[in-house]
Amino acid sequence: MNYEYRNIFEIPPGRGFEAGAADTPEVDLAAFYAEEFVRDDFGPMRDVATPEVVRHYTRLAAMNFGVDTGFYPLGSCTMKYNPKVNEDAAALPGFAALHPYAPARDVQGALQLIDELERYLVEICGMSAFTLAPAAGAHGELVGMLLTRAYHRKRGDDGRNVMLIPDSAHGTNPASARMAGFDVVAVASSADGVIDLDDLRTKLDESVVGMMITNPNTLGLFEPDILKVADAVHGVGGLLYYDGANLNAVVGRARPGDMGFDVCHVNLHKTFSTPHGGGGPGAGPVGVCDKLVDFLPVPRVVKKRRKYELDYGAPDSIGQIRSFTGNFGVLVRAYAYIRHLGAAGLRDVSGAAVLNANYLRAKVARFIEVAGTAPCMHEFVASSAKFGRGSAGDIDKGLIDVGFHPPTTYFPLVVPEALMIEPTETETKETLDEFAAALERIVTDLTADGHAYADAPLNAPVRRLDEAAAARNPILTQMMAEEGGT
Repeated sequence: MNYEYRNIFEIPPGRGFEAGAADTPEVDLAAFYAEEFVRDDFGPMRDVATPEVVRHYTRLAAMNFGVDTGFYPLGSCTMKYNPKVNEDAAALPGFAALHPYAPARDVQGALQLIDELERYLVEICGMSAFTLAPAAGAHGELVGMLLTRAYHRKRGDDGRNVMLIPDSAHGTNPASARMAGFDVVAVASSADGVIDLDDLRTKLDESVVGMMITNPNTLGLFEPDILKVADAVHGVGGLLYYDGANLNAVVGRARPGDMGFDVCHVNLHKTFSTPHGGGGPGAGPVGVCDKLVDFLPVPRVVKKRRKYELDYGAPDSIGQIRSFTGNFGVLVRAYAYIRHLGAAGLRDVSGAAVLNANYLRAKVARFIEVAGTAPCMHEFVASSAKFGRGSAGDIDKGLIDVGFHPPTTYFPLVVPEALMIEPTETETKETLDEFAAALERIVTDLTADGHAYADAPLNAPVRRLDEAAAARNPILTQMMAEEGGT
């Protein structure tokens, strides 16, 4: 379409530009969509002048909160600073301008990067092979479940249908297992917050396909009996699945493969500093041990006669699980991060993450209850239960008023009024001190008056929302809002 741009001072108020006559034929949308999806009336929309548009989106951007604007202690989600050199690498024309249908001979550099990143993750995680195709962590979980199912079916173990999952697991774990057709059975936590070996043993039999474990777990605790757990699960013919959400706590120091895991996924945004949030794009690579390699999704990047190719010839593969080879721009960022830090730098990442978490935990434990008695890994869970039901939410809103993003709230479910706090390795001691001081002020106020923050936040762009109602009855469009719809 050809647009005719004019000086905004020559255009009547409320007009930003005028379009010329369209040089493309009109399309009858009814020929492609059912009648109920084709709209004739677009509602009370008006033309908006260019300065108004710019100011509107600039205001929205200023309201946004992200890792570049402040501390983001969102436990388990690991919202940490993303080095801008990674963004520069992903924006290189040779990467950013690639066409997904370009033949392999024209994208040898991109295929080499995929191959090398897979090899780095193999070494970091102690696995035999990786696929970079999964589009996010939860997608990686599903791929891991499909690999587990394919393995057992190939062996003729069709009677296995139970996936064991600790009661403190991420909610995506049971969801992924159910999507793969498995029945989910919870394994209890001990009083120390780790897997209860006695409870696990009562649930192990030949119906078990495997067990999904996050290590460190969602309480920020390393599973001290992980080798015993692996032996027990393998003893009944099951596979051990590693949820890599908390890999940043042990990267460079301990490897899932060495712990006995057969398959694992890695959230690149959590450990390898790719962007997180906003619904994507993401990446959740999946690694496997020797006996699962043949089941990996296609295409695989292989090197033949010094040239890289995409190989679809894998008869036992679970198939293609997404378009192309994954979210390539995200993979470039992770590759740049790993190459920049190297083995020693990655080891420093886990060291700093654990140090920051334990430092902040020690400061917070002086004025609020903290779950568990052992030192934590990369995160810890506090509880405001003594202040009553809903107090964790009040604390969250109070933190917003003083410029901090709230931690993860009401998770894990095994801790009442939970506040899951993860400082990550990228924050300074000064920032952690400021956060602890703000949290202490809020707790002090709640001690004096349990309703002190019932109306918070007061200084945010919007006041407190009815989050339950918003989740149950989302208003999806402005038109629906004006019509009173839900």
